[in-house]
Amino acid sequence: MWARRYAQLLKDSGLAASSVLSQGLQAGPIDGRGFISLAQCLDQPSLLHDRVYEDYQLSNDPRTARAYFSVLHQDLALSILGSLVLRLFREGAAPVPRPEHILLAPLNQTGTITSRWFMAPGQPAVTESTFIAQTDRQVTQWYPVFREAFGISPGAYWSSTGLGLGTPFSLVWNRIDPEALCQLAQQWLETFRNDSNRFIDWIPAVIGEQNAAIPQRKGCCLKYLLPEGGYCGTCGVYRKERMAETLKH
Repeated sequence: MWARRYAQLLKDSGLAASSVLSQGLQAGPIDGRGFISLAQCLDQPSLLHDRVYEDYQLSNDPRTARAYFSVLHQDLALSILGSLVLRLFREGAAPVPRPEHILLAPLNQTGTITSRWFMAPGQPAVTESTFIAQTDRQVTQWYPVFREAFGISPGAYWSSTGLGLGTPFSLVWNRIDPEALCQLAQQWLETFRNDSNRFIDWIPAVIGEQNAAIPQRKGCCLKYLLPEGGYCGTCGVYRKERMAETLKH
């Protein structure tokens, strides 16, 4: 159903869904040495805690650490959830993001690859309805650990999750009718029972002289607090000002 609806949306604008979706899929990891699984991080939060403090040479700096945890979760949502939804929309089936199959690469092994999270290869694909139900269950089960052990706010967690789930729509944000894109993107998020839909608004906008559709998050990933950070294109820090400037009147 959703794969067909997405394909039709793109077809109406002269785009081929298979080509667009394939362009967004993630490359594989360099190798598996030193990787830890998301399951290990959830069962023993100290593993991820120590890894982040060691990777970024933090010393008793909980505010900066919380920002790194938040950005790392955003990477998880965009890289893993995003890639799986791309596969689902392209093929009509995709693997469930089970934590034992999600791997975190060491910082020094990612090379030019921007993401640190990867899916172990060879996982079986499931149907669309099963994917939606089980992915919903997974991200809901992950939330308490990210909230309590790593201090990620509800808005940050669920808005990053929503961005990941909406990846196919972000790929064509300025290439198709924004009203139709926003409507379908929001409906897609509503199929999940979690709070991601509450923390993402897909809005038609005018950027310069170009019509576009943009996802605006209601929670901040805190990337702007990091030395290499900045304000994301979906930033909620200046949400009201950005929406006032870009919303159609």
